[in-house]
Amino acid sequence: MSSTTVPDRHPETGSPGRPSRGPAPTGTPAAATPATGDTSPTPAFRPDIEGLRAAAVLAVLAFHAEIPGLGGGFVGVDVFFVISGYLITGLLVREAATTGRIRLGEFFSRRARRLLPSAAVVLGATALAAAWLTVPLRRTDLEYDVLAAALSTANWRFVSLQTDYLAAGRDPSPLLHFWSLAVEEQFYLVWGPLLALIVFAVLRISRRGRAVRSAVFTVTALLTCGSFLLALHWTHSSVSLAYLGTPSRAWQFGVGALLALTPWHRLRGLPPIRLLGGWAGAAAVGWCVVRYDAATPYPGYAALLPTLATAAIILAGIGTSTSTNVSAGTAYGVGRVLSGRIPRAIGRLSYTLYLWHWPVLVLAEARLGTLDWPARTALTAAAALPAWATMRWIEQPLRRSRTVSEFPRRGFALGTAAVVLPVVLALVVGTGTMNMLASAPAFDPKGLPPGAADGKSLLARTGTPLGDGPPLPGAVQARKDFPPDGACEVAPAATTSPPCLFGVTTSPDRIVLLGDSHAGQWFSPLLGIAAERGWALQELVKQGCPLPHLTVRNPQLGRTYTECDTWRANALARLRQGPKPRLIVVSSLNRYTDDQALLTAGWERTLAPLRALGVPVVHLQDTPVPGTDIPACVSGHTQDPDACAFDRAAAQWPDPLAASVAAGRLPGVRTVEVNSVLCPGKGPTCPAVLERILLYRDDAHLTNVAATVLAPRLKRLLTDAGALPNSGALPSDRWTQLLRDEFDGPAGSRPSAANWQYDLGTCYPGCPAPQWGTGEIETMTDSTDNVRLDGKGALEIVPRLRNGRWTSGRIESRRSDFAPPPGGVLRIEAAIALPDVTGPAAAGYWPAFWTLGSGLRDGFTGWPAIGELDVMENVNGRDSVFGTMHCGTLEGGPCKEPQGLGSGDRPCPECRTGFHTYAVEVDLTAGAEQVRWYLDGREFHKVSAAQMDAQTWDAAVHHGLFLILNVAVGGNLPTAFGADAGPSTVPGHPMRVRYVAVSARGGAPS
Repeated sequence: MSSTTVPDRHPETGSPGRPSRGPAPTGTPAAATPATGDTSPTPAFRPDIEGLRAAAVLAVLAFHAEIPGLGGGFVGVDVFFVISGYLITGLLVREAATTGRIRLGEFFSRRARRLLPSAAVVLGATALAAAWLTVPLRRTDLEYDVLAAALSTANWRFVSLQTDYLAAGRDPSPLLHFWSLAVEEQFYLVWGPLLALIVFAVLRISRRGRAVRSAVFTVTALLTCGSFLLALHWTHSSVSLAYLGTPSRAWQFGVGALLALTPWHRLRGLPPIRLLGGWAGAAAVGWCVVRYDAATPYPGYAALLPTLATAAIILAGIGTSTSTNVSAGTAYGVGRVLSGRIPRAIGRLSYTLYLWHWPVLVLAEARLGTLDWPARTALTAAAALPAWATMRWIEQPLRRSRTVSEFPRRGFALGTAAVVLPVVLALVVGTGTMNMLASAPAFDPKGLPPGAADGKSLLARTGTPLGDGPPLPGAVQARKDFPPDGACEVAPAATTSPPCLFGVTTSPDRIVLLGDSHAGQWFSPLLGIAAERGWALQELVKQGCPLPHLTVRNPQLGRTYTECDTWRANALARLRQGPKPRLIVVSSLNRYTDDQALLTAGWERTLAPLRALGVPVVHLQDTPVPGTDIPACVSGHTQDPDACAFDRAAAQWPDPLAASVAAGRLPGVRTVEVNSVLCPGKGPTCPAVLERILLYRDDAHLTNVAATVLAPRLKRLLTDAGALPNSGALPSDRWTQLLRDEFDGPAGSRPSAANWQYDLGTCYPGCPAPQWGTGEIETMTDSTDNVRLDGKGALEIVPRLRNGRWTSGRIESRRSDFAPPPGGVLRIEAAIALPDVTGPAAAGYWPAFWTLGSGLRDGFTGWPAIGELDVMENVNGRDSVFGTMHCGTLEGGPCKEPQGLGSGDRPCPECRTGFHTYAVEVDLTAGAEQVRWYLDGREFHKVSAAQMDAQTWDAAVHHGLFLILNVAVGGNLPTAFGADAGPSTVPGHPMRVRYVAVSARGGAPS
């Protein structure tokens, strides 16, 4: 390239981020502009800046290639941002001072034709290559990455992913490096219009060019200081936001802008200082490349050195020559080195080289596995070939084309096409992949056999075994298969946990689950164990926070994890000050440190206050850590999940706490493990899928399905360790089970006649209320077409339509004396999966689990005064459920009949696709006198005696109850919610019931 002034060479580049193995900075093409603007000298082409781009991009590439000793190469991003701020601001201010305005259309048109076509080629090629080289689940992620990259918002997408602890463990995106391009584009989008607004405002007051420069300088200085302060704050609170966020990077553009706005040509006696400053700047950048690494808090104060060093290098070449034959600075300046032929050649290639090198590295590792630094270096060098081709046949022809550059609208059209085409291509590839993944059979938890309580098998050998087929849950479902504990697994910034009580929350007995996310994965099995005994479960869990007393660095915050230390102290204090639990289960990731002595000391320090409570403490040993994205791997090997097995030795670290417990050094602490089941045998690998169960939801945590399957084994282990009493050996002053039916039996058989009786026809005997009093259109039968066991541990109630006639099932408990003991509590619960049908096909569906007062068995009169408790109702396939109490008089009265005292809709979008626990408690303890409704252990509705007169309350609850399970069709309630059974209603979708249980506590049970 000749060294003449080229009007259309402007700073346009990007730079990747510094997350683990993720992209970091890249460069900005040098720019030269016509001689314009107040009294500044004519700006010559700056070959030293072109060479500076080469140095910066080589540092970035070395960082990404993981060349030893160059771990600070990510500072190249600072170099590029300073160059961009310097060149763009100088260009715009000179135009404003000369012409009195800034032509934003021309400015953005140049940006579009210069940057976007090359980026579009790389985006399209990456999307196509990923369809061949990567597994399906990664391709679906890439679709969103392409969309964000094409729209110049990639930095915010990666901020959201990198600050999400639950999204950790996924492989890096081949488009992660587009974050810096997004930052630059956002800078252009804001900076150009802002300067145009300042110019317009100033020139209305003063016609002097210097006034424009002074106003811009003042605004720039204020914004630069504010951005730098924000960067310091975010570096402390969220390193991903600080590193990738545009507001926290703007100050580096500002430093370059201030450099362009200062009249250096008027200052005398500076050449020697600039000469020394240029070399000092080059040495400082090199020092950062060598001495900085992933542990450096960045950007923060550490970014000042490479940023100011870059400014010194640029300053060294300002105003030293107006000749195009002398590069920049004196014969002894750093510019002489940077202006050499090789640095300039690399500088011209830097933009496209940056675009290509990271996808080449990531996609190669997706196919070949993790590579060492020589192989990564070779691949990085190989990326120069497509980079050169893109520069030669895409970038340069479009930038120099008179046809394209003649009118700004043509540049805009080219830029628009460069955005739309890769997005369309990614949508085609991504949609095809998503359709392929969605075509896999839907996962139905009811089809799983129970977990084995002992032995070497994961699943019990009783019941219907799993046949051949793809892993369960599927890869897409596995990624979302978290414990249903809401916000109780607190994020890194939190220092305390919310109450987080589940199960029978009024019980004085509770199990405490304490630790990090590796403890949180045991939420579901421990909740089941607690609920079986009528206990509560308290969860105290914090993401990424070691339970042993260790001070660690948090990758989401990018600094010492002080919140963890505070949270741990608060959690231990809460347990000391609160009611004594029955059992404490502790668990934690076992690899926060490989110093076994330090880890042992940390555990002992944490366990000391827990042992002082005098309750059983059980250490649940950490499960294997695959270290790779298991669902993504399985998505590409559904027929051969053994290909996703991982190294046993790397996945299972030594456990010094288990050794200490086994040696008797920690009395009162037990230890149990399930790893002998999760990683059976003695071979070199552990399975990702075992007996068709996909075990891991990411690179480290169990799926909730796997944890639930392990519940019987965990229950036995806790019982055998003496930490948990058998459910049949509970003291009489605790919960006493009055009924439990788990609906075991052959497929197609009837529910237990000892526990249940049928309601038949369309009303009770004598028809005191035709159509069951609610306008239903079905006829209830005792046919196994309508009511049957499924052979897998669930009851099915199925509405049918034959010859225009609807039939369904309605069963009642034979016992009608379920009542709270005097001054005690009655709990009624069931695990139910609602009919999996929605929309018009569900019109008229009305599944319910409810109770009526025992007096209605005698002539079936006296409603609603005798009391009705609707534990769960749902209509028309809506993604919601509700609970209601009916009492008092037929119209109005204290219970607002006929609507009753209801909860209103309780959102439950997954209640159709899986089992959820519904419960009601009638609490007659002194001072309570209330009825409470629960969904999955969380109270969502309550009616108390204070809401009505004593006579109405007593008539409604102070007597025995019987239970009802049914699926009605049509009637008043579906109609009230806007639909009724009609031609579009699809019959045959069952309500499934896994168990029904009734327990009582307090006084003498009835």
